[in-house]
Parts: sequence; structure tokens; C-alpha cells
Amino acid sequence: MYLQNPAATALHELQTAPWVRFAALALSSIFFLVDPFAAIGSFLAITANADAEKRSRMARKACITCFIVLTSFALCGQLIFRMFGITLPAFEVAGGLILLLIGLDMLEAKRSATQEASGDTEEASHKEDAGIVPLGIPMLAGPGAISSVMVLVGQVPKFFGYEMGLILGAITVTCLISYFVLAAAGRIRLVLGETGIRILVRIMGLLLVALAMQFFVNGLTDLGVIAKQ
Repeated sequence: MYLQNPAATALHELQTAPWVRFAALALSSIFFLVDPFAAIGSFLAITANADAEKRSRMARKACITCFIVLTSFALCGQLIFRMFGITLPAFEVAGGLILLLIGLDMLEAKRSATQEASGDTEEASHKEDAGIVPLGIPMLAGPGAISSVMVLVGQVPKFFGYEMGLILGAITVTCLISYFVLAAAGRIRLVLGETGIRILVRIMGLLLVALAMQFFVNGLTDLGVIAKQ
């Protein structure tokens, strides 16, 4: 008689648990869109004349700004939906299109125009403190990251459910990782090199395109355009 390994069974149950799947979706979608690795080049250009302490302080301010912006949209997402009469399927389709455009830009190893407009880096390099704008927003907390958070919030059945906690947790983890990446941007660039960073951004872009298509398909399915399987 075949007996299942208890450890393997427990691992399978953990992997298929709804909260684990939702946590993985929330963290991957938010992190790929904040994408601190793609911001390394711009961050180093903006902080070219700054010392290590000021560079770390600017990275911290950028990530705190990103946290405040994304958390605000997470907490107010349901209210925004009701205020403007926006349905989740419509936002999933719109959000999927935005993520697709950003993902396609990432496949070419470049920042999307929604995250970094032409001239932003040069202009910010002359600012005394560019941690809030443009580093915090829109380079980290851009339209794509905000759209992803809004789509995730739209899937939360109860405001005080575990899903909301997972979304806020994913935002927190993403911002913490982003701080460490930007604070160590110089060392990361030396270790990975321009080629390594471009490869990493392209991989994240490919995963983001797949995620965008999933949002798009979910929206069309909820609208009844595509039959449910």
C-alpha cells in the first residue's frame, strides 16, 4: 500500500492554500512593477555627486514615499471604485493593458515612459533632494504599481480580510527590498554589470507580461466576453 510522505503532503497543502497563492501574486505583481533594479541607473545618475550617507538617505525617502503612495491607494481602493462607479473587470482590463505596455518596455531593458519621462533624470540631478519626486513617484510608485495594487484590492472580498493584510505586507516587503537595492546600487552595478541588470530586467518584464495577460483574461472572463473554463 502506497503511503504519502507527511512532509510532502504538508508542503503540497501549503502551496495550494489560497492565502499562499494570493501572497505570491501580490508580492510578484507589486515588486515587478516597482522594479528597483531597473531604477539603479537613474538613481546613480541622480545621486552622482552625493556621498554614501546622502545616497542612503535619498533611497530611504524614495522608498517611504513609495510605501505611502501604494498603501494609500490600497486603503482607499474600494472607496475609489465606489466613488467613480468602476467595476473590477473594467479595471482589470485597463490595468492589464498598462502592465502589458510596461512589461514590453522592460523586455527591451528600458524604463517605461509612465515611470520615467524624458529629462526626469537630468532635471532631478540638479535638485537638492529628489527622493520624493521623481525617485519615489513615479519611478518606484508609478501608474503600473498603483494599477496593480488597485486590481488586487478589487479582489478583496472583505476590507479586514487576510487578503488586505497580504497586500499591505507585499507593499512593505517590496519597499524594504527596494531600499536595500538602491542603497547598495553602486555595489550591485559592479557585481551584476550593465549586462546583468538588463538580463534581470528582461526576465522580470517577461513575467510581468504574463501577469498582465492574466489580469486582462480575468477581466474579459468576468465581463462574459470569454467563457469560464
